[in-house]
Amino acid sequence: MKKDVIAIFDIGKTHKKILLFDSGLKLVIQKAEKFAEVTDDDGFSCDDIERIETWMVKSINEILAESDFNIKAINFATYGASLAYLDSQGKRITPVYNYLKPMPEAVLAGFYERYGGVNEFSRKTASTALGMLNSGLQILWLKKQKPELFNKVKHILHFPQYLSYIFTKKINSEFTSIGCHTSMWDFDKHCYHQWLEDENIHLPVPVSNNESDEINIDGKKIAVGVGIHDSSSSLAPYLLSSNDPFILISTGTWCIFMNPFNDEPLTAEQLKKDGLCYMSTMQKQVKSARLFMGHIHDVNAERIAAHFGVQSDFYKSVKADEIILQKLIRNKVFFAKGVPVDGVDLGVDLSVFESYEDAYHQLMVDLTYLGLNSLQLVIPERDITQSVYVTGGFARNEIFVRLLATLLPTKLVFTSEIDNATALGAAMVLWNKAFTGTETKMDLGLKKIEPFVLGL
Repeated sequence: MKKDVIAIFDIGKTHKKILLFDSGLKLVIQKAEKFAEVTDDDGFSCDDIERIETWMVKSINEILAESDFNIKAINFATYGASLAYLDSQGKRITPVYNYLKPMPEAVLAGFYERYGGVNEFSRKTASTALGMLNSGLQILWLKKQKPELFNKVKHILHFPQYLSYIFTKKINSEFTSIGCHTSMWDFDKHCYHQWLEDENIHLPVPVSNNESDEINIDGKKIAVGVGIHDSSSSLAPYLLSSNDPFILISTGTWCIFMNPFNDEPLTAEQLKKDGLCYMSTMQKQVKSARLFMGHIHDVNAERIAAHFGVQSDFYKSVKADEIILQKLIRNKVFFAKGVPVDGVDLGVDLSVFESYEDAYHQLMVDLTYLGLNSLQLVIPERDITQSVYVTGGFARNEIFVRLLATLLPTKLVFTSEIDNATALGAAMVLWNKAFTGTETKMDLGLKKIEPFVLGL
């Protein structure tokens, strides 16, 4: 007898995955593909959307025809800041443009001034001015730069909803994709921003993430979700499984600090410091901040390694040393003058450190203070959160997590080990469409972190 599963397409910039989860949200199959990028109609790199489309449809058909699994539902979690444009026949008429593509200054000439200036517009839309990374402004770019294409546009879909459309042919929008620095959503009024109507741009009314459309493949009825933005999807297992208010620090190259329990409006000052907002699957604001901490760590660790003549990943063998931290904890060396654009202050004299271990401990002290600055951006005046969950690469860095616990004496710090959290979130919001009975809560894999004893 075939096992009932939910199929999730987890589409990142590098890897494209399909994952199958059973009714207990256990992973039963995972397959990953890596497609070479192609170029768009301007010669700029972008995802090969045609290959992705073909691979997705083929993957589902093969599982239904050949495997031991019965797909009950399909959902999609993807990176944001990307759109698909459809004509009146429902055909995609452009590539899925890369959000790293440069935004010509002429496109936004006078735009921000019409809506209170760049600071006020950014505050209301919770979107730092980031050019094409503000995916709503990609529509304005297409309208002004390629009017012959724009005049054919009937529907505009965020990337997750376009992948859903491939199967359902239904036009949908949902809150998590709108709320991720798109410059589309007015967080003050909880609706699309006025500029879209002024430009005669009409977008679908957003629906809840647990909505689905039913399709039929070879007599099998399958619920297909509307998709979800990856950052909000990775937060969903915690929102659905945690009993207490929390802050989530998702760490990697970019570290994202997310507080779903902060409903204070984003301020201009927070925006300047890389604060922003997402929206959760519960259609609530998620006050957030981001820090390029993984990159900053790596480039400085490489410099330290080169100075002491060791391998660049030597830091992985360094054990937390309270004696070293005791003498360094009050210092700020690497970023005393702020973080340079490339992450490295070449004016820092590494010869002042007696050993690689001393230098690396100091780097982690400095990075932890940077992280605390970002964390403060998401903590409201009336803070109800009790716990901080750390996931990703830095969750395995003992110096970082124990320093965090030391410098946050009023909170409990936990590391959390959930594999495939993004895909799991996409599965959890659609669980009721695939299975019956009591929904399974995730084991968040929490491990309480003990602080250092540093006499602070």
